[in-house]
Amino acid sequence: MPLNIPILLTWLRVAMIPLVVGVYYLPEAWLPMHTKNVTAASFFIIAAVTDWLDGFLARRWNQTSSFGAFLDPVADKLMVTAALLSLLALGRVADLIALVIIGREITISALREWMAQIGASKSVAVNFLGKLKTTVQMIAIPLLLFNDTLFGIDASVLGGWMIYLAAVLTLWSMFYYMKLAWPQIRERSDALGEARAQK
Repeated sequence: MPLNIPILLTWLRVAMIPLVVGVYYLPEAWLPMHTKNVTAASFFIIAAVTDWLDGFLARRWNQTSSFGAFLDPVADKLMVTAALLSLLALGRVADLIALVIIGREITISALREWMAQIGASKSVAVNFLGKLKTTVQMIAIPLLLFNDTLFGIDASVLGGWMIYLAAVLTLWSMFYYMKLAWPQIRERSDALGEARAQK
């Protein structure tokens, strides 16, 4: 396993996941809810910044690796899923929205794994739509965690609208990737059907 600053930043993002979730398990006598919200939102923002920084440094310093390419999206999905489950428990995000976003991540991860096995992973490589979806999520989630007024704006309302937008982009990107993969899926399915018919 390679060990460099970009990968250490990715591991830092993974390590911060229990901090975002765990702060809400502290007694109110230790931390009032407002402080918990600010702390969780701050941890999430720091983690989101490392998501951008590790990729930037890996490219800048030519330290990209297959392990880093594997760990980075895993860290992102774990971070988003953990935050969404916390928001779900707090009643700040709808069940359906959380299900759509988490379900999409599972579906596309499985699709990419299958496409990699047949040597067609480039067909479902991350594109602008996927990056836009991630960006909207990374803005919506800390706003919902913060759950207070920020510069005269109700963060929970803005975050609520943005998480709905993220869900729409999530579905759009999922169908887009499925459309790209469909020729391969159909070809493999037809080949399997022909093989069975010849037996």
